[in-house]
Amino acid sequence: MARFTHTVTVTALGRSWFEEAAGALVDLLDASREGPDGSVVLADGRTVDGLRLLKGRHLRPGARYGEAPPPQAEESAGEAPVEPAQAAGEVPVEHAGAGASDSPGAPQAVVLRTWRPSHSVEVESLVEEDGVSLKVGLRLSEPRRPRAVELSLAGHKPGGGSLYRFSGRGKADLAAWWSAVDRLPAAPPAARAPVSGRAVHRLAKARLTLTPRPAEDGSWRITVGLSVRGRWLLRPVGAVVLFFARGAMERGLREAAETAAGEWNAALAELTPLHGEALRAELADALTDPDGAAAL
Repeated sequence: MARFTHTVTVTALGRSWFEEAAGALVDLLDASREGPDGSVVLADGRTVDGLRLLKGRHLRPGARYGEAPPPQAEESAGEAPVEPAQAAGEVPVEHAGAGASDSPGAPQAVVLRTWRPSHSVEVESLVEEDGVSLKVGLRLSEPRRPRAVELSLAGHKPGGGSLYRFSGRGKADLAAWWSAVDRLPAAPPAARAPVSGRAVHRLAKARLTLTPRPAEDGSWRITVGLSVRGRWLLRPVGAVVLFFARGAMERGLREAAETAAGEWNAALAELTPLHGEALRAELADALTDPDGAAAL
């Protein structure tokens, strides 16, 4: 087994602000409605950028959403006309969102499984990237004052056999997170990581953890832990591979953690001064005009 850790310092996020922002975002979406051609429209009449209802009823279990294709793509000469079934929103999963984005890994469909803002929200995303099919599930408990976030994923390459299959699960216990960052700086870190995830492949499995603790200056010190080990009879081979790849993996973890910390700090500097209607307006702008609003 190989273990890696790296600690980064990030700007602390106030719990009250986080819950205010989460509640405002949920309320904005809960008050939205279906508009022309499956567009999603906020209460103020503005359309959510790039999002379209492909099938089902808006904010009802089973509703399927995809990215709205840009107008240029729809009107380009020589492009095949839209079939009546597609115009009605009856789009197969494998084609949902086709042509919606040229970026790799763009979601082909997002299916709403549960929309109960006071209890839970659950969505499932279906993605195709480099010939690999990926299903990602996300569940948020008590969305207006989030208590936990659960993530699941399963991927495979059609016809690729077991070597092209993998799965994973992760959970962020937000109550445990707030408890960990409310400790005194001199106190020992939490015994259990509030954020953890596991990924499993035929050849190996990995575990990722995030453990926060407060710093003397009020910021957060977050330790990122990664452990990787081979499986079954391949453990000796995996040990050799990990021995030679250790430097690259350690460097990759460090760079990824530092990049994420920088993006977190930049986002908080833009958003956390906002409260009330100003925060709500900024969130609405981010949904309807992401290029002109602060990145969330």
